Order: sequence, then structure tokens, then C-alpha cells
Amino acid sequence: MVLLVLGSASPASAHAALRATDPEDGTILQRAPRTLTLTYTESVGLLTDSFRVYDPENHRLSTGRADHAPGRSDTVRVPLPARLAKGTYVVAWRVVSADSHPVSGALTFSVGERTVTTASAPGRTENRTTTSLYNIARYLAYLAATVLLGAAAFLAYCRPPRRAPLHPLFLAGGATLLGSTLALLLLRGPYEEGTAPTFASLSRTLTTRPGELLLARMALLLVAVVCAVCLRRWGGAVPRPAALTAGATLALALALTWSAAEHASAGIQVPLAIASTTLHLLATAAWLGGLAALLLTLRATIPPQVITRFSRLALTSVTVLVVTGVYQSWRGLGTWQALTDTTYGRVLLAKLAAVGLLLAAAAWSRRWTARLAVPTAKVLEPAGGPALPAPAVADAQLPFRHLRRSVLAEAAVGVVVLVLTTLLTSTLPGRAAEEAATAETGIPAASVTTVPFAVGDTGRGKVQITFDPGRVGPNSVQAVVYGANGALAAVPELRITMTLPAQRLGPLDTGLTDRGGYWATNSFDLPIPGTWTMKVTVRVSDLDQVTVSRTVRVAR
Repeated sequence: MVLLVLGSASPASAHAALRATDPEDGTILQRAPRTLTLTYTESVGLLTDSFRVYDPENHRLSTGRADHAPGRSDTVRVPLPARLAKGTYVVAWRVVSADSHPVSGALTFSVGERTVTTASAPGRTENRTTTSLYNIARYLAYLAATVLLGAAAFLAYCRPPRRAPLHPLFLAGGATLLGSTLALLLLRGPYEEGTAPTFASLSRTLTTRPGELLLARMALLLVAVVCAVCLRRWGGAVPRPAALTAGATLALALALTWSAAEHASAGIQVPLAIASTTLHLLATAAWLGGLAALLLTLRATIPPQVITRFSRLALTSVTVLVVTGVYQSWRGLGTWQALTDTTYGRVLLAKLAAVGLLLAAAAWSRRWTARLAVPTAKVLEPAGGPALPAPAVADAQLPFRHLRRSVLAEAAVGVVVLVLTTLLTSTLPGRAAEEAATAETGIPAASVTTVPFAVGDTGRGKVQITFDPGRVGPNSVQAVVYGANGALAAVPELRITMTLPAQRLGPLDTGLTDRGGYWATNSFDLPIPGTWTMKVTVRVSDLDQVTVSRTVRVAR
């Protein structure tokens, strides 16, 4: 149920974000541009149909072949037709960021004058079926890798006397990881293109870095299967150090197929970030996957030494997780403000809360582990005196029963931690959000809010409101009304007021005026930072109007 809910959720923003465009979004040009240039916060890959340009009549223009600017993998140039008529043009784009996630968006520019365009392609939409299947496969791959690597670490380090209880875990983990990896490979192309599931783009996927890493993951799994079969047949003839070295090498290589394709592969300090992410994934697997193995092993009474060894393994894993987690949080957030002002920061806070619960359950487990490690008391007979009575020995099964419950609680919270970790890998990091919000000149980008409205049965649409720069101080405000069909719509009246409830300030009227197709004001002052309430009143006829409220975050 968790996988279905998360898989069908709207896709989160990836690492790359649009930094600047030439011409700028919403500008009016006296002369038609010959080239469209888009600059992103990191290097991006191009698809077969990355850019679509629509004229004021919603006809798609025939553009030249999009390509990267010389020496700039983060900048893309698209040749435009030689002659462009007057009016407003819509550009829909979709690229793949360096950390393998597709990014899409749209912008407009006008030649000569701004017109009411009938273009109905304000953005490149996702195929919900493809996105849901791809996200579910990603979650299953993370879960299976954690279980598989953790069970292997538990078997190698803790050395339980019976291996039979772990066989189903290895079979289920290996089969799930192989199947989910194959699904990711087949769905990769449609996921990038935003199309329905198909095998048409498989050949192109195999030539990209994400496709190559998925192929490497499948090859490593097959090698691991062959090694496991050989060890089962001729395990006695293979020295233990050689077997452990081979297993550690395979685990490290398998973890690299994730870290080399996610957020660590883009941004600052890439080599250090990949190393940190790899260690983070291996430590997570050793702890949480080891918990799953311990849970199966605890179905029967086992020597206390096995549990004590796992306790040491878990403590080491937690230490590695803390060190690598702090570094990755700093790298992903950039500032303390991003911890609460960005989606990445809020998901990270949720993960930290879940990890806190996990540590509490682990502390409870260590308490019962210590009880298991207490040796049976012997009768003491001091010299020249009577024998002292031995202390009472507790029921040996009692610590095992409590330990099973605490380990089960750890495993349940561990699943939540894994889900939140997977969400983090597909969420725009706070540092990247700040890079996207600030152009190279250091001027903050505009704050854009889309407000849907409905009046009666027919008066439906949305208002796109832009505050530039969207921070404390003077702002220019622009509002564009779209009808139910996605085209620009004219309304007789549009009013926007701002209220800051925490300071009992407002309502402040923005004073928008009709500019012929859109509403705007050149100067509106936002005096105090905080969470403002924006009220949008739209009148669609002489008698029908509606007021809709939205909260807007205003920073310094």
C-alpha cells in the first residue's frame, strides 16, 4: 500500500533547475531572437524532443537541432526560425539532469507585443502510469538491496550457527532486486520522455549513464549468484579471507551503481560525495538489512554471541551513518533556512525524526542484548567462611522474547526510514533550490504562485501570479489568467491583496491594473518577511466572482 501511494504521487523536482534564459521569461522583444538559450544549475542531457516552440496560434514551429553551448554542458541553445510574427510564444522543455532525473518546464516571450495566445502547452506533462511504475521499482530496488547486503553482512560477521532461516531472505532480495532493476531499465526511456511504457527507446537508454549503471547492476547480481553457488558447493576449499574480500568488493561495486547515478554525481565535491553516499548506503544495509536477518534468526534460540556481534555491527553502522549523514545534509541543504523552507529540508527533518525513533528502539534492543550476555552465576565460597548464595538466574527465554519485539519495532521503523531516504534521492536539494532562485548576477528569481478558481459550472481556470523578486521590499507583480482550456483568458476584474496574520498586517492591495491581456503593477512593497496570506478575487462577468486564498512565503 505504501509503494502504491508513493508511486502514484506527483514526481518531485530533480537536482537540475533552470537558472536563466535568453530571452528571459515573460519579456517583450522588439526584434525576433534567432536563438533560444537556457542555462541550468548543472549539466543536463538532451532528449530526442527536448524543446517545443508554439506560435500565438498554437502551431508548433520547426526549430533547429538543440545542442549544448561550446564548453558548457549546463547551457543549451535552440535555433529559432528566421522570421517570427508578432505575438506571444510558448516554449515547453524537458531535459535530464546530471543525477539522472528528468526536469521539465515552460516559458514565454513576446515579439513586438504581448498577445492573448491560444497555445495550450504550458508544460510537458508526465505519464502517470510510467512515473508510478518507475517510482515503485525504485523503492523496491532500494529495499531489496538493503535486505540483500545486510543479510550478507550479518551472515559474514555475526556467523549464526544455522544459515537455513536466511535462505528465503537471500532468494527474495536477489529476485526482487533483479526484477526491479530490469523494470527500471525498460522504463527508463519512457520515464525520461514522459511517455507511456514502451520498449522503443531501450536502445537509446543503453547508451546513457543511467542505463549503463543499471546494466552494471544486473551484471554484478549475476556474478554474485555465481559466487554464491560456487561457495555453496566448494565453500570448504575457499579461504575465508578470500571469500570476504570478494563479497566486500561486490557489495561496494553494487552500492556504487546508486551513488554514481543520484544526487552525489552532481553538484559540489562529487568524488567525496560519491564516497560518502556509498558508505551511507552500505551502513544502512548493514543495520536495517541485518535487522531483517536477525529477526528471522530469532525465531529460534541462538547463542548470545551472535546477537552481541550484531550489536557491535549496528553501533558501527550508526556511527558511519551519522558522519556521512551530516556531510550529505550540509551538501544538500547549503543553509539552515533551507531546512524548513524547502521540500528537501522538510523530508530530511521527517527522516531525522524517524531515525530518532529507530535509535530509541535500538537502545531498547541493546538493553536486552546486554541481559543475554550476562553469564550464569556460580556459587562463591570464600576462604574460611560459609558459601554465599548464588544470585537468582532469570528465565533465559524472557530476554529473547523481548528482543524479538524490539527488533520487530526497529524493522518497522526502518522501512519508513528507507521510504524517506528514497524520497530524498528524488527531491530537489536545498542548495540547488537556492542556486535556481538566484541568477548569476545575484538577483533573486521571481516567486510564482498558481491559484485555481471556479465560478459556477463554466467559470473555471487558474491565475498565475508572479512577485519579482518575491522578497522583502519593492516588488513588481504580474498576473496572467488562464481559462479551462489552458489558453490565456480576459476577465473584467482581478484583485490581489496580501495579509500577514502573525503581525496583524493588512490587507494590502497590490493595485493591479489591466495591461491588455495581463494584470500588473510596477511597485508593490512587502515590508516584513513571513508567511503571507494572498487573496485573489476574480470577476468573470458582471455578476459572478470568486475569492481564493493561498499562503506565500516571503523571505528577506
